[in-house]
This record gives sequence, C-alpha cells and structure tokens, in this order.
Amino acid sequence: MPTDVALIDPEHMIGVDAEYVSILQDAGFEVIYPDDRTFSRGLHSEEATIDQLSKCNAVLAGGPVFTPNVLANLPDLRVIARSGVGYDRVDIPAATQHNIAVCITPNANHESVAEHAMMLLLGIAKGVLVNDEHSRAARWPQSETLPVRGTTVGIIGLGRIGRSFAVRAIGMGMKVIATELYPNTEFVEQHGIELVDREALLSRSDYISVHCPFNDDTKGMINAQFLSQMKPGAVIINTARGGLQVEADLVDALKSGHLYGAGLDVFEEEPPAAGNALFDLPNVILSPHIGSGDSLSRLMMGVEAAQCIASLRHGHWPEGAVVNSELRDGWQW
Repeated sequence: MPTDVALIDPEHMIGVDAEYVSILQDAGFEVIYPDDRTFSRGLHSEEATIDQLSKCNAVLAGGPVFTPNVLANLPDLRVIARSGVGYDRVDIPAATQHNIAVCITPNANHESVAEHAMMLLLGIAKGVLVNDEHSRAARWPQSETLPVRGTTVGIIGLGRIGRSFAVRAIGMGMKVIATELYPNTEFVEQHGIELVDREALLSRSDYISVHCPFNDDTKGMINAQFLSQMKPGAVIINTARGGLQVEADLVDALKSGHLYGAGLDVFEEEPPAAGNALFDLPNVILSPHIGSGDSLSRLMMGVEAAQCIASLRHGHWPEGAVVNSELRDGWQW
C-alpha cells in the first residue's frame, strides 16, 4: 500500500491517465487531485491552500501560492515539483528553511515557448488579426506588412528558451543579438549571435523577445524608460512573466505609435481584469499564458516533474532541476 501522497494540481492534468501518474504510482505514491479544479490558479486563501495540501508529501504543482505561512503549516511536505520553469509563486527561502525541495522542469517546455513567441512575432509582423477581420468582412485593403527576413531581433535572456527562439529566428533569416549575464559561449559562437548590452539591444532591434526570469532585478523592467529606448516602430514580445512589464507604460507606447505592436502571453495580473486597456488596442496580440502549453510540452512537463518527485523519494538528487540545491547534502525524505 502507498505510504506517501502526491497531489497533481494543474487543471489540464486532473484525472488524466498519463505517464506522470504511473511514474508516481510506481514510486509508491497515492495520487490525488484538488477538490477544486481551479486550485492551481493560485487564487485560494492561505487557509484553503494549507487545508488542500495538508495531506500531501509531494505536489506536482501548477500555480498555487506557497507563502512562508503556507509552508510553515505543511510539516509533511517534502517536494514541490513545478510543472514549468517559473517558481515565483514559491517562497524559496521559506521552502529551504523547512527542508522542502523545490524542483522545476527545465527540459520540457522551452521549444513550445519559443514556438509561441515566434507565432506572436509573425502574427504582429504580418497583421494576422486585422487581416483576418478584413477578410471575414469581405474587405480587401491590401495593407502593407512588416518583413522578418533581414531584420534584427534582440533576445533578452539566452537560457534554454532564448536559445530555442534564437535558432528559430536564425532559420527565418534574422540577425540575432542578445543580452545574457551567463551566456553559453559555445552556442553563441556556433550561431553567430552578437552579445550586446541592453541599451544597444533596445536601440538596434526591430523585434525584441523577452526570455529572462522574473526577480527583484527584472520586475517592471519594461517600463517607460525601457520602451522609449526601443527603436521607433519596433515590436516587443513577452512570453516570460507579466511582472516584467508595466502595462500602463506599454499601452502608452503602443497608442503613441512609438511601438508598431506587441505580442503578449503574460499579464501583470493573471487572469487580467475585463477592462484591461490592452484589449482595446488593434496592434496587440494576446494569449492567456499558454506558451508552454502545447500537448507535447504539457505531457513532458508532467513526466519531468513526476520523475523529480520519484527520484527524491528514492534518494536520488535530480541534477539541474532543484532550485534550492543547497539542501542537497543534508536533505532526506
């Protein structure tokens, strides 16, 4: 009989007979699901979150919020395995204090996000939404669109997702420049990517795609000053985190015509309020934070997260997947 309990909370995984369920069951876990399907949206109170997680030893997590108070009241929780690479909803110092390993899935979703970012870029450049509307209304304006080939794209953050996007951009005939604190020099040299500072990237790029983490240093970085430094008529794509952008400043830059357009998969507030000013702008393409959500990526994120949990349960440390890796030497199930 299973002696440990693992909760799978992402909505798209609830009740699905998939490989990640078998991995957890074969590792000796009883697999359970949230009482409320929307639990992974992170909208529940601390009390409700504690109540839901109190029976668990491991969580294959979507987006519940793990505050210091929540973590302090979950003495049996050993692992939080995020289905994705973001962990801003988990208080890492508090998790570390309570000896809870926090894992991410660094290998599962980078190609999906890169594809989504390129879709947004092409959608803005080629006027997909406005021309679809014209066509359905039997209008035939033959409006001019933007080229992609021969243009310069600036990538902010050259991690796994940024590198995947870079390869696709190069395949489209784009010149790639990038800012990255810890670049993979072999990759940069192999693909002829030019590393520049942020000021140069903003002034030179026809398109900018953001793939950096959300933290105290990057919070609100896409603000009025950032946008004013961008090349007039440029396009910005954000598939990373909504907290990176100041939406009021972005709206101003789009309305003024300084920016040609924007493709956003993320918002400051998720889900966004019904009256969000971005909704009224014709030069914006929006999606509900689904960049990592294609069917293959979702399956592989679940599998990788489940493998992290199973490995830790059996005393094996999943290299490169544990955020608070300082726990390694003294950590036990």
